[in-house]
Amino acid sequence: MKAYAAMDPELPLAAVPAYARRVEHLGFDGLHVAETIHDSLAVALLALEHTARITVRTAVTLAFVRSPTLVAYAAWDLSILSGGRFELGLGTQIKQNIQDRFGMPWTEPLSRIKDYVGALHALFSAFRSGGPLRHEGDHYRLTRMQPYFNPGPSDAVTPPIWLGAVNARMCELAGEVAHGVVTHSTNSDPDYLRDVVRPALHRGATGAGRAEPLLMASAAIATGDSDAAVSSERERQRRMLAFLYSTPAYSTSLERRGWVELPDQLRALVRAQRWDDLPTVLSDVVLDELVICGRYDELPGMLVARFGHVADGVVLPPLGDENDDARLEACVAELRQDV
Repeated sequence: MKAYAAMDPELPLAAVPAYARRVEHLGFDGLHVAETIHDSLAVALLALEHTARITVRTAVTLAFVRSPTLVAYAAWDLSILSGGRFELGLGTQIKQNIQDRFGMPWTEPLSRIKDYVGALHALFSAFRSGGPLRHEGDHYRLTRMQPYFNPGPSDAVTPPIWLGAVNARMCELAGEVAHGVVTHSTNSDPDYLRDVVRPALHRGATGAGRAEPLLMASAAIATGDSDAAVSSERERQRRMLAFLYSTPAYSTSLERRGWVELPDQLRALVRAQRWDDLPTVLSDVVLDELVICGRYDELPGMLVARFGHVADGVVLPPLGDENDDARLEACVAELRQDV
């Protein structure tokens, strides 16, 4: 099973090179770059510049707040810079964030992200050939690429496009158009991957006459060198999941387990701006089902047992204390032993 490392979204840009080198040294297959308070493409640039082997994948870059052409330019440059080690993960985000945090227009996301991916493929094709650009979709129309603005012709590796997907319809679209799927930590339990995500990917891929995309599970994991470290990380996950589950699109995982009242409780606290009270809603009983808890020496067996038959890889939490690196390195090696 492939192993990717997450990165603390609040990590300062100046610390990214050392962090990426550390991920590479520990034997991970790659690094996942989120987008919360930093530009994911800028962070990816730093990580790629200071590594030589690992894949760097944005997980995920927000599509609807950016022009497809600007994203294509950046992704193409990152692929050339890294010798093909960059992978572009795209996500739609929720309506409130697109409109109220970014000040951008919102439209129906499923058809729009499909059109966005089509626009990127048209741009990459024009870059590769050095020729004209033509994409006329329902949301994006791109018909102008003078030679002066075209970075091609080029034999650069075309950046693989991944989609962040939660619900069945987006997973089915990913099966149709994406190289891979990055799941969300709120919807990465093995039952959901087996019963919802995998069948949807299969439907989309079959309908498009292509192979199923890869699936990367971003589960909620609490780990560390000791039981105390695991317990501390578990509390961090409680805070994070409480915030995430207050979003309606992510709350289905709670409802599937019969905790239908919890999403409303979380959203009420958000409306009241009582952010510090959110974790109190997720009891220990709830957390026991939502979070995989185990020391580094226990974790590989746990992850393979849960995801070995439903996912192609897993994303581990951000790296902890450097003094624990020897044990984490052994954990990664054991997890990857069949890769």
